[in-house]
Amino acid sequence: MATTPAKTKSPATSGSDASSFRSEHQRDVVNRLKRIEGQVRGLIDMVESGRPCEDVAQQMSAARKAMDKAFYRMMACSVMEAVSVSDSEDQTFREVERSTRILEKYA
Repeated sequence: MATTPAKTKSPATSGSDASSFRSEHQRDVVNRLKRIEGQVRGLIDMVESGRPCEDVAQQMSAARKAMDKAFYRMMACSVMEAVSVSDSEDQTFREVERSTRILEKYA
């Protein structure tokens, strides 16, 4: 049985590139959360002003879907980061499996 050689890091997955990747995704998730924050403020205003329940429900659904998308985007970053920082195929597998367990737990 042949063994798989350890993965060597390519320039595309160097430490500074991984840090840049993480920073970019953090900004993306924060921006998404800020938009959701605005949606929730709008929902509060809708309820306080007596808007019809169906209108409020529609906006709640949109906010919930936006939150789900932010969650999945954050989890995608987690998987990409796990792959980029792993030193071996076995470690990559363990890190991706860890991310999968988080998805199963919270999704």
